[in-house]
Amino acid sequence: MSNKQTSIDIKKYLELFFIFLLMLITRGGHFLTSVSLPDASFALFLIGGLLLKKPKWFISLFTFSVLIDLITLTINSNYQIPINLGYLGLLPSYGVMWIIGSRIENTKNFIKFTTLGVIATLIAFLISTQTYNLFSGAFPQITLKESIQIGWEFLPQTMIYTLSYLAAYWVIQSLSKKQFLSQKATI
Repeated sequence: MSNKQTSIDIKKYLELFFIFLLMLITRGGHFLTSVSLPDASFALFLIGGLLLKKPKWFISLFTFSVLIDLITLTINSNYQIPINLGYLGLLPSYGVMWIIGSRIENTKNFIKFTTLGVIATLIAFLISTQTYNLFSGAFPQITLKESIQIGWEFLPQTMIYTLSYLAAYWVIQSLSKKQFLSQKATI
């Protein structure tokens, strides 16, 4: 294995580690602290698709998100994470975020990045809320129209949190690229 390939592998593992850490901090707040940051899962799956691309990394991140929920249930039985048939909607929701993230070619273009982030979040939100509302058993005999009406209540919050995390990512990666280029120019 070449040094370049080893460097790429280390970079991918570091990126995955930081995504895991951020997911744990935002999703795992249920058992880590009494104060929790808003869930960053949608944003982290888009960023994961952008940085990591390969399906094996998606499977790793999805498995980690489920493990966080299962551990949370084990530690805190008062916290009710809806693990039921509706929970299965997270797989295609996160898949949409990952696929769109893997298709973003140029993160220097903030408008393109934001537009794709909005589209991905809307699609993922629709899938996750509708599968939960229709299949979780929390709303027996709900109609699709009623399910959509219930889901819209949570859309602004989901969009604000996800797009805030994506904007923070974009700023950080833009600044780090500028720093890298400025250091390279001085060498």
